[in-house]
Amino acid sequence: MPAIDPRVVIEEFLESHDLDFDRTNENTFLITLPGEKKLQTHCALIVGDHSLSINAFVIRKPDENREGVYNWCMAKNASMYGIAFATNEVGDIFLVGRLPLSAVTDREIDRLVGSVLQYSDSAFNPLLELGFANAIRREWAWRISRGESLANLEAFQHLI
Repeated sequence: MPAIDPRVVIEEFLESHDLDFDRTNENTFLITLPGEKKLQTHCALIVGDHSLSINAFVIRKPDENREGVYNWCMAKNASMYGIAFATNEVGDIFLVGRLPLSAVTDREIDRLVGSVLQYSDSAFNPLLELGFANAIRREWAWRISRGESLANLEAFQHLI
């Protein structure tokens, strides 16, 4: 029995779960995952010759405490399923993973996409606190001075 094309499995999964996605070419699926703390996570599923890679942007390079941020990510990697934190050449933080094409099933795509969403969303505020505390304090003060809403900064009130 011939193997099912992983691109078909991925597209059917994304459509059946009503996930917002675009195909930039026959092998690349760009997905927008909705979150709570991180409102959106942009994720790419790329079908290669032998494996499926998954890559999702988490946050840009930290402004401060880079060692603390990267250590936090490395410590989390040991307990994560199918993906891990990584950095690119400029220090931005991503979630990355790889899966053999023979393992691409509806269930495994669900696990990986779910992992990306869960890890990205749960890591967002801790990473912001570690790597952008001074920027958060400046933004808080600026909003106070202008009478602007603090609604999306309330999670960081303890830093003020």
